Formats: sequence, C-alpha cells, structure tokens
Amino acid sequence: MTLPPFTVIAPETGHTLAKVLRSRLHESQPSWADVRKLIEGRRVKVGDSVCTDSARRLAEGELVTLLGQPVHQPRTATPDGLVIRHLDDHVVVVEKPAGINTVRHPSELEWSEQRRELVPTLQDVTQWAVAKRLNRPARALPPLRIVHRLDKETSGLLCFARSPLAERGLGMQFRKHTVVRRYLTVVPGFLPAQTIRSMLVRDRGDGRRGSTRLANTGKEAVTHVTVEERLTGYTLLSCRLETGRTHQIRIHLSEAGHPVCGDKVYCRKPTGDAVPDASGAPRLALHATELGFDHPASGSHLHWEMPPPADLAKLVERLRSG
Repeated sequence: MTLPPFTVIAPETGHTLAKVLRSRLHESQPSWADVRKLIEGRRVKVGDSVCTDSARRLAEGELVTLLGQPVHQPRTATPDGLVIRHLDDHVVVVEKPAGINTVRHPSELEWSEQRRELVPTLQDVTQWAVAKRLNRPARALPPLRIVHRLDKETSGLLCFARSPLAERGLGMQFRKHTVVRRYLTVVPGFLPAQTIRSMLVRDRGDGRRGSTRLANTGKEAVTHVTVEERLTGYTLLSCRLETGRTHQIRIHLSEAGHPVCGDKVYCRKPTGDAVPDASGAPRLALHATELGFDHPASGSHLHWEMPPPADLAKLVERLRSG
C-alpha cells in the first residue's frame, strides 16, 4: 500500500491514527488488522517521529507519512543501551543517541507507561535506566525535569534535573549562559573561525525559524565557531554556544551559507537556493561533544566530553580521505 504524505485536516482532528490512515487508504480497502500492522511495524511517521501506537489521536496540521520500509528503532534507545555518565540525587547526565526525541509531545503527556514504551523518549529511557541501576520501580523515582534539549537527530551529552533544587539551579545557569556546551558538526565548503550573532525569531517569513534585522524583535543568539579540521570539500567545525536558542547552530551555519550536512530543514542559502549536499551524511551531522556546569547542590564544577559516535566518525574519516 502506498500513500503520499498528508496533513491532518479539521474533520480528522481527534480521531485515532488507525482510523484516519484507514480512511485515507480507502482505495486499497485495508482491514483494521492491515492498518495496525503498518503502524506497529514502524512504517508510519507523525511529524518527524515514527508512531507505533494505532490509538494515538491526531491534531489538525500534523503531518502523517506512510513509509515504504520500516524504520528500525535505534538499539541504544533502550535502558540497557543508554550510557549514564553521571548520576546522583540531583542530576543525571547521559549520552543521547541520534533518532530519539528528548521529551514527549504535550499531547502525549497523559499516556500510560505501556503506551510510552511503544515510542519512548530519552526522558523515558533515562528514567527506566536510572530505575534499573538503583533497583527501584520507575514510578517510585522523582520525575526527571527538563533543563535543555537536543534535536531528535542530534547525538551527544545531555542532562536532566532530578530535584526541584537542581531544576532551579541548572535553569539559572542556562539563563546566565554559564553552562559549557560545545558541538561538533560537518558543513560543506570552508567556513573560517568566527562569532555569529543574530536575533532569532520563530518565523523569518517562510514559516521557519531564523534571523531578523527588525529592531527590538527576536532573541539574541551567539555561536562561537572554530575550525577543527579542513576536509576534502568540507569542514569539521566546533561550535560553542553562548546562548542556546532552538536550532541555533543549524540556523546560524545555514544563514552563513554552510548548512549542517544532513540537515533537511535549514539547507538553503540566504538567497533561497538549496545548498547541494553530496556528503552522504547518515543523519544530521551535529553532536554535543562537551557539557559542563556547576553542581546545583555542591557547587563543584562537573565536566564531560564525548567523542562522535560511529556514524559521524565514519563520515569524517570518509570525507578526510576524499
């Protein structure tokens, strides 16, 4: 069965994914069992996430895509595969794999534990991993509190607060821009070292986030870029965040004419022309390689580094050899 991607319309709002998909596939006359098999077989995406819950209720404007092949769940997106770099009563730091959302969509917050297991987020997997390490039920643990996020296809170091004190303390450090956050990324062409400053808005005029030159508009975003290595036709960059706006690095590099390899959203020059990407990047080539902050309870400085995972390391090696 084939079906072009479609946007949920008003009459479909509130209906289950299975009902809407079966209605859209009416020409193929699928049974309910056929539709559930497609969904549970990881062949349906809602937005940018695979959805395996046939009972998920859709909202108007959501994009639904029927895939030709199933998307395999990353092996590391499990409690056993997740790497915990630090754990105490206030903070947990983990190595986020690519391909998993950091947090759950607001419409899914009331899901049962069973439904969450079908499409886990990093927040879910981390809580389960902590519970397993402490040999306690996940429901008996304090909830993990969000203090920052990584995009779904971005890998790297990420922390959650495990107490109200940590949530306030880490939140203050993020607001004051004292948290050390450094990313590695690969871009086409050569981009020299520089500091990029701009005012970011939710809609730059084409429905996407970006920079504006309008006075008193947007939020300041600052990215410090240095060159790690010049590759054959590409550059391995190090990007240190001074601020942490949504998609900041991706937007800044794209607007500089060098979008992150593998980026399917911010992949155009300021002129609107698409930047060719022949890198063969397996996904968004962005990795949170360094994280550091003061412990919200003890005050001691904590710092971690994480090398790029195998998929990005192979990309760099291939581009290095030309």
